[in-house]
Amino acid sequence: MKKIAVVILNWNGKALLEQFLPSVTQSSHLATVYVADNASTDDSVAFVKAHYPDVKLINNVGNYGFAKGYNEALKQVEEEIYVLLNSDVEVTEGWLQPVLNLFESDSSIAIVQPKLLDYKDKKMFEYAGAAGGFIDKYGFPYCRGRVFETIEEDKGQYDNNMEIFWASGACFFIRKNVYRELGGLDEDFFAHQEEIDLCWRANNQNHKVYYCYQSVVYHVGGATLTSNNPHKTFLNFRNSLWMMLKNVPKGQLFPALFIRLSLDGMAGVRFLLQGQPAHLWAVLKSHFYFYLKMFRFLNKRKSKQYKKYYKVQSIVYQYFLKSGKVFEN
Repeated sequence: MKKIAVVILNWNGKALLEQFLPSVTQSSHLATVYVADNASTDDSVAFVKAHYPDVKLINNVGNYGFAKGYNEALKQVEEEIYVLLNSDVEVTEGWLQPVLNLFESDSSIAIVQPKLLDYKDKKMFEYAGAAGGFIDKYGFPYCRGRVFETIEEDKGQYDNNMEIFWASGACFFIRKNVYRELGGLDEDFFAHQEEIDLCWRANNQNHKVYYCYQSVVYHVGGATLTSNNPHKTFLNFRNSLWMMLKNVPKGQLFPALFIRLSLDGMAGVRFLLQGQPAHLWAVLKSHFYFYLKMFRFLNKRKSKQYKKYYKVQSIVYQYFLKSGKVFEN
């Protein structure tokens, strides 16, 4: 059995599989390639069966979203290292070996992200993960190479393997035993930021999350849910609040949440002033769901929390008031 399983979650994504599966099968000789299908109603499954007989198919019985879709599929995958790969990612020759080397160099490294560049403009970092993720005190994620809407050109400025706080779900390597130890992705999230929550829980258990610059992939981004979709706004705001409830250390939680909720209110006003009332409604709805399930998520808290979870106290303050548009070490 090969050590690595590349698992692509699919839902009605035949066009994406036609476009991107060739690069995966051609450049992933170290891995077994799987397509985990979330009960598609298009010809995705038939296409894979007809054109890629060596790709293993896993058929989920419903459209479970990202989190449950992977949790169900990975119960059937026994390779030592999982790669959760979006269907809109083009990989490059030799992309697996540097990550495998990194895992083998340190048994405490549990999660790895490659360099994530933009498929549409391959000299630019890609929004979803760029060169590795961090989070501020109030739960706002940002990356080396991407802070809010400012995305940097890749000039080699982040060409170093280093420990990060979270890895992008667009291309997410994780040891099987750690994935199962942590109980996988939180299915309440459905989609968006569940990988950050998983990394946070891994950090809580003293596992390391790393960025590997020698491995390069190209991500389209927004292929299933575009950035201007209010539902995406809702999921990001709601899930970020739920994630804080689960993971911010005791004593810091409620002050951090109070400020975060206030900042969300300011974001809602900004959406309104920009003529985007649907996004304002998405923020308001996210807060309703936050309160609705507050105690459910408080009950998910573990006894141990990662006290040093942030490098920057407020990325909002740094970005909008100090003009800190790029990552600062």
